Amino acid sequence: MTSKQRTGPIVKVGIAQMRVREAPTRMETMALGSCLGIVLFDEENRIGALAHVMHPRRELVKNNANRAKFVDSAIKLMLDRMVRRGASRERIVAKIFGGARMFEDVVGSKGVIQIGEENITTARTELKALGIPIVAERVGGSRGRTILFDVADGSVRVRDAYNREEIH
Repeated sequence: MTSKQRTGPIVKVGIAQMRVREAPTRMETMALGSCLGIVLFDEENRIGALAHVMHPRRELVKNNANRAKFVDSAIKLMLDRMVRRGASRERIVAKIFGGARMFEDVVGSKGVIQIGEENITTARTELKALGIPIVAERVGGSRGRTILFDVADGSVRVRDAYNREEIH
């Protein structure tokens, strides 16, 4: 199956949400600015997960009950749920998207923490520590992105705020 073919229903993944699905399903998350879209995929079993995370680490935020809101806890939650559905932990790979510097042009924002950069760094660190290779990424920059993940083949269509599209 090529990445140009469209398969299955589209499941929406909102901000601070995470979903795990099997093929044929597509999952979409919109408006990734400084937030990060994390895709995990087991190609052999065709099981995938998509999270739209807002913050790098759970322990840094008081209101932290929603584990899907944070890079560190969302990745572990995704892995656990994928394995419970039959994914092979050893075959899971990752793709990450987003983490833009959304307020770069705002006067006085130069000293403001860039949460997008922190999200990217935390995702790379967590995935490396868990032995999950990042096989594709489109991160940073200053534009928002929408991603559509096809669990049938692992492809991710990335569309930026200017409607430019690429496939990873």
